[in-house]
Amino acid sequence: MPLHLTKIAFRCSSLAELEEWFDGATPDKRLRTRYLPKRHAEIIGGSLYWIHEHAIIARAAITGFAQRPDGHWDIVLENRLTRVHPRPKRAHQGWRYLEDADAPADLLEGEVVGDAMPGRLVSELAKLGLV
Repeated sequence: MPLHLTKIAFRCSSLAELEEWFDGATPDKRLRTRYLPKRHAEIIGGSLYWIHEHAIIARAAITGFAQRPDGHWDIVLENRLTRVHPRPKRAHQGWRYLEDADAPADLLEGEVVGDAMPGRLVSELAKLGLV
């Protein structure tokens, strides 16, 4: 079972804006990070789950890591975003590990995104203990 990462969609105002970044124009997308994750070998083949408005909303497959000339690292992502069933997740800095058993399920083909509750609603219901 692969290990995954979670990351805040920083400066992203909406899911649509995040989807625009994953435009498919290039084979991969690179996300700069200061440090190589200690468990990087377990993460290749996993996904980076994006958090927006306190909920995990989408994921992109992690294909590898590459060191940059400035000493930082790139998380190399497949240039395709997959929507997932929203799941409440508190904001955090940087990235965090996510076990496969705790990862939200992908939205099924033909399933409308509106069928899944918006992230803010899921978060509020979770606070009330209803989801």
